[in-house]
Amino acid sequence: MNNKGDKFLKNISKILIKKPAQHIYEAFIDPEKIGNFWFSTSSERWKEGKTIILRYDEYNAEGSIQVLEMVENRMIRFEWGHEHVVTINFIEQNESETIVEVIEDGFNKEDENLLPYILDNKEGWVYMLCCLKAYIEHGVNDLRASLVK
Repeated sequence: MNNKGDKFLKNISKILIKKPAQHIYEAFIDPEKIGNFWFSTSSERWKEGKTIILRYDEYNAEGSIQVLEMVENRMIRFEWGHEHVVTINFIEQNESETIVEVIEDGFNKEDENLLPYILDNKEGWVYMLCCLKAYIEHGVNDLRASLVK
C-alpha cells in the first residue's frame, strides 16, 4: 500500500444512481452481477480479507484485488495494481437515490507519465460507472467492455 503522503494523488469519480445503495453494493460483490457492468467474471463473492480474481474475457486479461474493508451497503475498499487503493462509497441521498463515489489513491506526482495515466484511469472509472447506472436503473447489461481506445 502507498504512503499516502504529499507525493501521491487520488482520482475521484462520482455518479448518481436512482436505486437504493443495497442494490448497487450487491452488484459489485455478487459474481453473478458484476459481469453485467464491469468485469466478465469475479472468482467469488467479495468479502473482507479475500483475494478476488477478476477477468476480462474480451481482452484476455486477468487481475486480482485484495479486499481490505467492507461496510455493508456503504463502502468497499480494495488494493489492486501498482499499490493503488480503491474506495467505493455508496452515499444514499434518500431511499431511492445513491451517489456512487470511486476514489483511487496512489498516483505518484513524480511519475513522468502521470497525466496520461490519470486521464486513462478517470476514463475507465467514468465508463464503469455509466455501465453500472445503465445496468442498475434500466437492466442494460451489454455496454461493458465496449470502450474503444
